[in-house]
Amino acid sequence: MRTVQDRIRHAVLFEAIALAVFIPAAAYLFNIPAKHMGVVGVAGATLATVWNFVFNLGFDHAMQRAAGHTRKTLPLRVLHVALFEAGLLIMLLPPIAWYLGISLTQAFLMDMTFAGFYVVYAFLFNLTYDRVFPIPVKPAACAA
Repeated sequence: MRTVQDRIRHAVLFEAIALAVFIPAAAYLFNIPAKHMGVVGVAGATLATVWNFVFNLGFDHAMQRAAGHTRKTLPLRVLHVALFEAGLLIMLLPPIAWYLGISLTQAFLMDMTFAGFYVVYAFLFNLTYDRVFPIPVKPAACAA
C-alpha cells in the first residue's frame, strides 16, 4: 500500500506534469494565449480536485445509506464516473466560456478535448509512476 507521502508526491507530480503539457498544447491547438490556458488549466485542475473529494465522499455516503455498503458493481462504477464528469462539466463550462469569450458549445467541445487528454495522460502517467516508484514489497511473515 502507498504511503501518505507517496500519494502526495503522486498528486503533485500528476498535476504539475499535466499542466506543463496541457497549457502549451491547448494554447497551440485552440489558438488561445498560454496565459489564458494557464488560468483555465489551473482553475480546472483545482476545481476537479475539490470536486473529486466532495463527490466521492457524497457518493459513498449515499451508497452507505441506500445499500448499507460502498461496494460498487460495474454499472454503479459507470454511473459514478458519468455523474462525476457531468457535475464537473456543469461547473466548468460557464466560467470557461465567459473567461475565454467563447460560446458554451465551443467550451463544451474544448472540454471534451481536455477530457480525452486527461484519460490518456492519466493512464500513461500512472503506468509510468508505478514503474518509477514501485510499491515496496513487505517481506512475508515468518512461519513459526
